[in-house]
Amino acid sequence: MMDLTGKVALITGGSRGIGAATAELLARVGADIALTYASNKGAAERVASEVRSFGPDCLTLKANAAKMSDVRSAVKQTLKRFGRIDILVNNAGIWKYGAIGKMTEQQWDETLDVNLKGTFLFTNEVVPIMKKKRWGRIINIASTAGQRGEAFHSHYAASKGAMFAFTKSIGVELAPFGILANCVAPGWVDTDMSASSLRTSRSRAILKTIPNGRAATAEDIAGAVLFLASEFSIHLVGSTLSVNGGGVMVG
Repeated sequence: MMDLTGKVALITGGSRGIGAATAELLARVGADIALTYASNKGAAERVASEVRSFGPDCLTLKANAAKMSDVRSAVKQTLKRFGRIDILVNNAGIWKYGAIGKMTEQQWDETLDVNLKGTFLFTNEVVPIMKKKRWGRIINIASTAGQRGEAFHSHYAASKGAMFAFTKSIGVELAPFGILANCVAPGWVDTDMSASSLRTSRSRAILKTIPNGRAATAEDIAGAVLFLASEFSIHLVGSTLSVNGGGVMVG
């Protein structure tokens, strides 16, 4: 019943973790994939090879999500290859330590540029394409940090908190055009980005905060993205799926 045959998904930050798992899952149900990566071409090509093993095509694109020229080039190349973009997954992001009172302007700007500005830039470029088809799905990967805050990562939490407001705003704006914008808010996910916490002595304390007893896998998050990309999410606008094992209860 989950069938995305004929659809094209553009996934930012698709060379590893949540982005890679999402690319592979959407391909399993028929979607052609374009994925962006920041620097690791080898990893991106390995994901592309896995996507192609399921049948769909895959295009890899080197792009800095915070750089307008890179974003426009990525969108242009995707259209040249596939002729359409139906699903946008804004997943590219960074999570870096930053203690308030010691954080530099450069640290703040870097995180906000990639996580928030990047989401805006890709969305802004893709929306006119979706409007022509009067169909689209925009899925923003936020975080529980944006819902509850996160000590020593206030720049990250701020970027993700703003993503919720952005998604609600464009959700209302775009729904009349058949374009549904929603968020997925992961909690702790066992990926390379969180390895410094989950694969160290801190892991036991972290897992005690999760009623489900474990951190999510990247595939757990990809499943929520697939739901939002499908016709089963037809009446969700500006909503957030909190995929955190019960670690953060949000109404």
